Amino acid sequence: MSTTPADPAALLALAQEVARQAGELLLAGREGAVSALATKSSPTDVVTEMDHAAEKLIRTALLAARPDDGLLGEEGSDIAGTSRVRWVVDPIDGTVNYLYGYPAWSVSIAAEVLDPGSGPHASGEAVAGVVLVPAAGAAWTATLGGGAWRDGRRMHGSQARSLAQALVGTGFGYTAETRRRQAEVLTRVLPAVRDIRRSGSAAYDLCCAAEGLLDAYYERGLNPWDLAAGGLIAREAGLLVGGRDGRPASHDLAIAAPPALYAALAGLLSADPPAGQ
Repeated sequence: MSTTPADPAALLALAQEVARQAGELLLAGREGAVSALATKSSPTDVVTEMDHAAEKLIRTALLAARPDDGLLGEEGSDIAGTSRVRWVVDPIDGTVNYLYGYPAWSVSIAAEVLDPGSGPHASGEAVAGVVLVPAAGAAWTATLGGGAWRDGRRMHGSQARSLAQALVGTGFGYTAETRRRQAEVLTRVLPAVRDIRRSGSAAYDLCCAAEGLLDAYYERGLNPWDLAAGGLIAREAGLLVGGRDGRPASHDLAIAAPPALYAALAGLLSADPPAGQ
């Protein structure tokens, strides 16, 4: 068993195969009745049995292939590894969509490489990622330095140069206070752009921005599993991906936009106070 990270292309191939298996499981599960199993941050933030089943499948398959790796998953998986590779997994990004049968939900799997000597829970650099939208049969992929791709086509983000003509994606949290603040921000953003879209899956929105289906995207409240694969795909498509005041994208704020739009969009969002203030 190797203690050195694998080639990003090999990690991506494994991620794609495991995402495919999870997607098949989830599509089959959606053919029957799906109900909320529990709630997370609020009564409207749900988790289903299929979230847990898909994460178990992904965890089992990845660690069977690479047993020395670590894994962080939305549904509670937090495994320290020794190989310096950590998988960051969202088995269903857009669980409410999945619950309702709305097709904009995704499986997100990224492989990060941790710095030598860093702790098992340190942040890593994403080197491979896949976002699969099973209901649409669509998958976006990227490796670090290898570009972003969909179905053999290399993705390049929007070439828009005017924020006023930009179609901007965003998302909303599930607590009342978070939504109130996000609505306040939206009152500044909406008059300054062409229009706003919200799919309900951050990973999918990041991929839409990577492909130019959206000109830009922003959201606050994202977790590592929301950002890892989609953020890499957006960066490899030529977008700037960052957070507040030049910091990396984080739970506080994530922005993905072409260079010509990034500063203007970040400026609109800068008046929104950081989380906790």
